[in-house]
Amino acid sequence: MSLGFKINTRERTASQELLDAYKDLPVANVSDSMNRLFAAGPTMRPMHTSGQMLGSAVTVKTRPGDNLMLHKAIDMAVPGDVIVVDGGGDIANALMGELMLAHAINKGVVGFVLNGAIRDLDAFRETNLPTFAVGVTHRGPFKDGPGEINVPISIDGMVIHPGDIMIGDSDGVLAVPLDDAKWILDSTLEKQEKEVKQMAAISKGLNDRTWVDRTLLSKGCEGL
Repeated sequence: MSLGFKINTRERTASQELLDAYKDLPVANVSDSMNRLFAAGPTMRPMHTSGQMLGSAVTVKTRPGDNLMLHKAIDMAVPGDVIVVDGGGDIANALMGELMLAHAINKGVVGFVLNGAIRDLDAFRETNLPTFAVGVTHRGPFKDGPGEINVPISIDGMVIHPGDIMIGDSDGVLAVPLDDAKWILDSTLEKQEKEVKQMAAISKGLNDRTWVDRTLLSKGCEGL
């Protein structure tokens, strides 16, 4: 047995049908369906230009500033994977740059979530591969380990298991637990339908705003 320096096989992933059902859903609405408790933190920002990230998580836990296990995770990746790295939030050294990005694209990786930094920012913007990170630095990484692949990790309190659905857009990143993905999807689609109706009412000036005063009164607000 080895703790802290081990490569595991991912045991399961979402079906393509389930992944397709999440396509183009706003992260904010999925988050609302998860009771607004889970997020990768406000410092995790998109490094690409635009577009949704959607795929199955390959998880990596690594020593801050070291990318040996990230290299191996890219080698192991299959088309449709999102590689999620807990690098401790350290931005002193980049976890990846242009060369690793090119290799990942050739492997069919559809996104990165890095609790750490990148470099070669222009390459991420030009290729537009969905990539979320907490910073940018020109200083390169080390390649010594240790680290682990396909283990549960946590980024700013959001737990990610191998195979979870990773979804991201300009608002941020969310891990959808695979065991709960179906009911979260149903809840999100229901919310989407309500918002479409609400937007239509707003555009016609027919939206009901009486709930604001009712809520204020119920909380004891004076002066209404």
